[in-house]
Amino acid sequence: MNGIHDMGGMQDMGPIRPEKAEPVFHAAWEGRVFAINSSLRARGKWNLDAWRYQIELLAPVDYLRLSYYERWLEINEQLLVKHGLVTPDELATGTPGPGSTKAVPALRGAATARGIPSSHDPAVPPRFEVGQCVRARNINPTGHTRLPRYARGRAGTVERDHGVYTFPDTNASYRGEHRQHVYSVRFSARELWGEQASPRDWVYLDMWDEYLERA
Repeated sequence: MNGIHDMGGMQDMGPIRPEKAEPVFHAAWEGRVFAINSSLRARGKWNLDAWRYQIELLAPVDYLRLSYYERWLEINEQLLVKHGLVTPDELATGTPGPGSTKAVPALRGAATARGIPSSHDPAVPPRFEVGQCVRARNINPTGHTRLPRYARGRAGTVERDHGVYTFPDTNASYRGEHRQHVYSVRFSARELWGEQASPRDWVYLDMWDEYLERA
């Protein structure tokens, strides 16, 4: 979907100021939100792509207003309600509602493994090969996608085949994994942003089969 979250290549969003000796968390509550997120993901009620799509559904004013971990907290609350694990009243009061069910057994630990299947899958042939000239499709999906707007319709070269991975566009809406090849595609900065860009700069993007067409 086209939304405020797709900020790559946008102008006038302010400079990027790297923080020296940046801590893992800037406050204790951020660490708790990280743990809450890991615990909820371990229950398997939603997948990573559906989680990302929930962030994209935030209203633009909220997306810009909230900090990184505030967004995590907000969308986890939304997903808990959406999947019927808690009610809005239970979130507001912090106490279980009358007759609410209790998870048994209680979650005692969260798995930290990514659980991604092997990228080696001979049953899925690649549509493109290293060195081939390709073009990112100029599409505007209504749901989740990892194809950034600034690359759509632009030509590049396949630099590497990463192997076979789940297609996020369908996985986010539970329409199947549709595993396919993912490539590292090199775009010149001038191809993406015009003659004002440096001729020495290149951008590498990971692109699924269905994001590409022959140039």
